[in-house]
Amino acid sequence: MGKTSTIKNILLTKVSELPTGCGVYQFLDQHDRPLYIGKAKNLRSRVRSYFRDDPQMHGRIKLLVAKAVNVEVIVTDNEAEALILENNLIKERKPRYNINLKDDKTYPYICIKNEPFPRVFTTRRIIKDGSKYFGPYADVRAMKRALKVIRNIFKLRTCSLDLSPEPIEQGKYRVCLEYHIKKCAGPCVGYQARLSYDETIAQVEMFLNGHTGALKQTLQDLMNQASLEKEYEEAVRLRNQIDAIENYGQRQKVVTSKPVDRDLFALSTARDENAAVGICFKVREGKIVGREHKIMRQIDGFDDEALMQRYLENYYTQTVFFPDEVFLNIQTSESDTIIDFLSKQRGKKIHLHVPQRGDKAELMRMVQANADLILGEYKLELLKRGEDRIPFAIKALQEDLRLKTLPKRIECFDISHLGGTGTVASCVVFHNGRPRKSDYRSYKIRRVADGKPDDFLAMEEVVQRRFRRIQDEEGPLPDLIIVDGGKGQLSSAVKALKQTDTYGKFPVIGLSKRLEEVYFPGERDPFHIAKQSASLQLIQRIRDEAHRFAIKIQRKQRKDRMLHSELLNIPGVGTKTMQKLIRAFGSVRKVKEADEKVLRNLVGQSIANEILEYFRDKAPSK
Repeated sequence: MGKTSTIKNILLTKVSELPTGCGVYQFLDQHDRPLYIGKAKNLRSRVRSYFRDDPQMHGRIKLLVAKAVNVEVIVTDNEAEALILENNLIKERKPRYNINLKDDKTYPYICIKNEPFPRVFTTRRIIKDGSKYFGPYADVRAMKRALKVIRNIFKLRTCSLDLSPEPIEQGKYRVCLEYHIKKCAGPCVGYQARLSYDETIAQVEMFLNGHTGALKQTLQDLMNQASLEKEYEEAVRLRNQIDAIENYGQRQKVVTSKPVDRDLFALSTARDENAAVGICFKVREGKIVGREHKIMRQIDGFDDEALMQRYLENYYTQTVFFPDEVFLNIQTSESDTIIDFLSKQRGKKIHLHVPQRGDKAELMRMVQANADLILGEYKLELLKRGEDRIPFAIKALQEDLRLKTLPKRIECFDISHLGGTGTVASCVVFHNGRPRKSDYRSYKIRRVADGKPDDFLAMEEVVQRRFRRIQDEEGPLPDLIIVDGGKGQLSSAVKALKQTDTYGKFPVIGLSKRLEEVYFPGERDPFHIAKQSASLQLIQRIRDEAHRFAIKIQRKQRKDRMLHSELLNIPGVGTKTMQKLIRAFGSVRKVKEADEKVLRNLVGQSIANEILEYFRDKAPSK
């Protein structure tokens, strides 16, 4: 029985013993890294479904199961807890096979800080310290306008003083200019009580949540009360606040005559570059008060229902406000989970609607059109950054090497060692002329013995290991392979490609280090590219990057080997002496074979005697 079959059998045994309650499951690889994190009403049933023999199962799922060596579960009391835990774990551990949701920019939030007499300010960082965050605001001007209104109508502090009771009671502070111009009520010196300030913060929250109608009614009641008590100055201040809120509300688009709170969600109709866009319009008291969107990546293998489900989960596990109604342009894959979660948070039953006709359907088409527009902008942004544009050097390389297809994805291999010891190999990947460092790979060469350098055998091993792994994982094949070396290294690479049945599926060339000559398989004479051409410069840049990466790996391996060297077991040999010996001889074996006179000149007679005695004692008896 093979190793893979054994692992699968162990996994199936473990799955059959999983609990049947709700919770979160994690598939882990051989390094205990998460491959996929999900939630389930019935953990055993859900995880078992991954192992069924289904010819319709997506290749992404098959690859996930093939890589998994373990599965861990966390049982929760209910589905709402499972939803929150799943979302937190995905953000924290970033599993490879989950949908990746990201803002295409870092949008700002308005923060109400969790502290005595809370401050209200803008930030682009969310810190989980109990503070409340409103946003993100795609329209920064709208956010600044809202913040300006808050500053004008509410007396809030802007200082960063510690306003805990002790320093206030001790009279450590004095009022500042903000107090004198009536922008702050002076809580730092005890002029405003904590309860009064908290009531103001509650009004700010109503404003930021879009409940301007309810806020106006609250202020109207306070104004009438102040007028009855003949506090006319306070009544005028409250009237000015109401006027400012009305002026602010006139800028917001009315989408329904009913004062209802709704969230409108839509997915873009098109997918491109393995990406889609999810968008949410926030309607409060019948007016659109804001919108936000997410770029959804790594979506291959997920249908629209699953994408909508993931977007809703991500959104509602981060927000602080839950509406009366939720409209979608696509039904979710697990709508019951979201409905139960929202209903629990809101305190009443909430339904998910997919409008089919009338004004509501027309409104959803507008939201979807915005999602499509943002996806188009995202594609344009990629073009601006050059991620989709084919560089001139790539086209020149195709022409100079007479390749059938554009060499968009290029892989380059290099071998590095120090005097034949610590042989390693590097594989660097360039996409559209740019390094893709997440795809870089390093290899410790196994077939080559220390002290016996063999670049040809090392090259054969690394290329063979690389493409066997690509076949096992159904990874992308390159458009071109560059081997750092001449005909010998190229022949070794070709031999490895033939062993893995990948030879002929893409071109492979060797680059001579001495004269920068290009070699093709089976051709005796090198091929020359103009020295100043963009294509040769690109090849050289890729080759130099492979060389740099190989040396980096080799140095790290040598450093690790030095830190755990056998030489440290010898009395009198410390880290500095060990480093001196390794630098001089290259390996422990060569230190062992060193002449006494050479050792004495390097480290002194006393330590030289200890080294000789140590290895003499370890030598096998004849």
